Amino acid sequence: MRVVLSAALTRAMREELVSRNVARLVTLPSAPSRNRRPWSVEEARRFLRAARRDPLHAVFTFLLAYGLRRGEILGLSWDDVDFDQGVIHIRRQVVRAGGRLYLGPVKTTAGVRELPLLEIVREALAEHEAKQLLGNSASAWDRERLIFTTASGRPVEPRNIGRSFERIVRKAGLRPIRLHGLRHTTASLLKKLGVSPRDAMVILGHSNISVTLGIYTRGRGQPPRCAGPAGPGAAGAAPLLFPARPTRSRPESGVNRRARVPTS
Repeated sequence: MRVVLSAALTRAMREELVSRNVARLVTLPSAPSRNRRPWSVEEARRFLRAARRDPLHAVFTFLLAYGLRRGEILGLSWDDVDFDQGVIHIRRQVVRAGGRLYLGPVKTTAGVRELPLLEIVREALAEHEAKQLLGNSASAWDRERLIFTTASGRPVEPRNIGRSFERIVRKAGLRPIRLHGLRHTTASLLKKLGVSPRDAMVILGHSNISVTLGIYTRGRGQPPRCAGPAGPGAAGAAPLLFPARPTRSRPESGVNRRARVPTS
C-alpha cells in the first residue's frame, strides 16, 4: 500500500501538486516473523524414520546432516563424492529459470565448500545406488552424472522435494515446518553440539556470519563454544541424529549411477 501511495505522491510532486512525498517519511512497524521453531532432535529422528522407505530418503539425509539447500543436493554428481578421501564437494545447484531446469554454480562463493562424507551419508548413498534401475531413457543430462534424477534421466524438480517432505510430515503426524526449516534445524543441532558460529557458517554455506548468528540467537540450547577444523562441526549434525555404527566398507556396485524418483 505504501509503495502505491508513494508512487502516486511522487508523480504529484513532479506535477507540483504537492510539495513533498509524505509516504516516504512513514516508518512502518516490522512485519511479524513467520519463522517456526525448528525441530528438536527427536522430531528430526522421527522424520528420518518415517522417510526411510521414500525414494528421496538420501536427499532428506543430506538435508538434515549438512543443512544443504535442495538445489545443492540435486546438483550433486557422482564425481562430487570422493569415497576414497571421504569428501563431498559442493559446487553446483539445480535451479528453475524461465520454465526450465538448469545446472549452475551455487548461490555464492561461500556455498562452494568441502564436507566430510559421514558414514550415515555413505550408507544412504549406497542404498540409493542399490535401488537404481538400468535402462533409463537416454538424456542430454547423462554426461552430468547427477546422483538424483527422474526416470528420464533429468534433474529432479526441486519443488517435488517439498511435496514429498510435506506428505511424509503429514503422514507421520509431525509438527509442520517448511522444508527450508530443515536448514534451521541443522543449525540448531550444530549449536547443541557446541559448534562455533564460524564453523557452522562454513558447513551451511552462509556468506555472512550475521545470518548464522541470527539462527543461533533464535535457537535454544547451550551457548556455542569454539571448535577447530576437526572439532564438533566436522561431523555436521550427525552425532545427534544418528546412533554410532561400526564403519562398513562401501559395497561394490555395477549399477548405472542414476536413480528413478517420482516426478510428481
